[in-house]
Amino acid sequence: MVEPFEFSRLAGDQDATAALAQALSAHLRRGDIVGLAGTLGAGKTAFARALIQALGETGEVPSPTFTLVQIYEVGAAPVWHFDLYRIIEPEEVYELGVEEAFADAISIIEWPARLQHLTPASWLEITFALTADPGARAITLRGHGAWAERLRGLADAL
Repeated sequence: MVEPFEFSRLAGDQDATAALAQALSAHLRRGDIVGLAGTLGAGKTAFARALIQALGETGEVPSPTFTLVQIYEVGAAPVWHFDLYRIIEPEEVYELGVEEAFADAISIIEWPARLQHLTPASWLEITFALTADPGARAITLRGHGAWAERLRGLADAL
C-alpha cells in the first residue's frame, strides 16, 4: 500500500485559490478524481468553478447542490462536477453515473467523504479550512494511491 503524500498552502484570497486551481488543471487527465472537502463556505465550490474554467469551460459554472452533478464537455476529457452533500447512502452515486465519470472523465467531487466505502484507491483530496483572515484559506492537498507519487512530483509546481 502506498502511503498518502500531502502538503499545504495558504491562499490569501480567492485569486490565490483560483491560481492553485489553474496550476492543477494543467496536470489533470481522463480518469482523475479530485475530492474537495471542508466545511460549508470553506471554498470548495469556488475552487471547483475555477478549476472547471481553467480546464476550458467558458460558460456559467453553477453549483450542483440541487442537481447533484453537472457535466462539462471541455478539453481532452469531460469534467463531471458532483456535490454529494445531500447523498445519504453511498450507493446513490451510481444513479448519478459515477462509474462512467471515474472511468472516462475528470471527476470533481464536493463532500467526498459521502462516498465512504466507495472511495476509489487513487484520488486527490483537497481540504479547505477557514483561517483567522476571512478571505484566506488553508488548503491541504493529499494524494492517495497513485496520486501520492504524482502529487509528490507536482508539489513545487503547485
